[in-house]
Amino acid sequence: MNRKLSKLLYIGFATILLASCSDDKNKFSIEGEIKDASGKTLYLENVGTSSVILLDSVKLKNNGVFTFKYKRPDVPDFYRLRLGNQIINIAIDSTETIKIYSDTTGFAKNYMVEGSAECEKIKELTLLQLTANKEYNRLKKQYANKNISITEYQEAVNKITETYKTEACKYIYSNPLSTSAYFALFQQIDQMLLFNPYDKTDSRAFGAVANGWHQHYSGSLRAVQLYNLYIKALAFFRGERSSIQITESDSKTLFDINLTSWSGENQKLSDIGNGKITLIDFTAYSLRISPEHNILLADIYNKYKSTGFEIYQISLDSDEHFWKNASSNLPWICVRDPETLYSRTIQRYNVSEIPTSFIRNKNGEIVARIESYQNLEKEIAKFLK
Repeated sequence: MNRKLSKLLYIGFATILLASCSDDKNKFSIEGEIKDASGKTLYLENVGTSSVILLDSVKLKNNGVFTFKYKRPDVPDFYRLRLGNQIINIAIDSTETIKIYSDTTGFAKNYMVEGSAECEKIKELTLLQLTANKEYNRLKKQYANKNISITEYQEAVNKITETYKTEACKYIYSNPLSTSAYFALFQQIDQMLLFNPYDKTDSRAFGAVANGWHQHYSGSLRAVQLYNLYIKALAFFRGERSSIQITESDSKTLFDINLTSWSGENQKLSDIGNGKITLIDFTAYSLRISPEHNILLADIYNKYKSTGFEIYQISLDSDEHFWKNASSNLPWICVRDPETLYSRTIQRYNVSEIPTSFIRNKNGEIVARIESYQNLEKEIAKFLK
């Protein structure tokens, strides 16, 4: 081989090597070992704001060793390793190498993580959420079996959520810009957020993270969506909703509502409520108090439905798919207002917090606004006489 050819081969090899090194600088790596998982498939997925995207997968061999490399995100983002239905959540904000060690049975709970303090915090938050969810499911069974009262159930559920939030706030306020702070905000039990942006106390936690991400990651989808959610909640608290010009003098027409049910059917309040005492209930199924609120309504509905009582429940949830799933098994009329918290309907009814309910008499007139749900059954029974 002549010197010229040798030199060209050397230059070519060096160029390829440099390109490879440069490419690796733009990637993150997740590697590790999953014991007792031979033949099983491990998936790497990107957890977006509205969907989960499959990025890569590997069929594990006897030693359970795996390596994933993927392009580094421009701003911090969330990923997960999935083995069957078990999930390990991971946050990426650099070209770091994260190592995960686990086994098949304890994959999602007993794993070890190296190389990322944020991923360690996310594991801690995940375990807090799993504990809360386990306790919540236990309470649901107790209430369903009539072992505890509605009051006991409500108090216990509130204690579960407050326990989680007390711990989660330590992660949020210690570093609102962190991925663990963002992750803490969006944990759920039974498909409901533990932190509620429309709760005045919880809104402060949303504000801390939203403002931090808005300033440092301006323009990113996560930062924009979180900040917009926070601003909408602030506007709701301040009553900053545009006023409606009311010229209709007939209160029956003024307070009529015509919205679509989860099955796609139009449900007009005046069509279904005539001749009945109707509870008009403004709510959102994403609220952490939604389950106990609906349990309270169910007890009353089952007791009085045969006497001419109906519930017309208006959801202000922004997520239509979630609302359809949550409302499909409820026995009363469930509709959704697509204008959510900027609804012209809640402006007419002067709703400033949710849930809020009104009683409509058999003549179609609004006769009571429910100030305390402890007195709800007494108020309804009064008009059914």
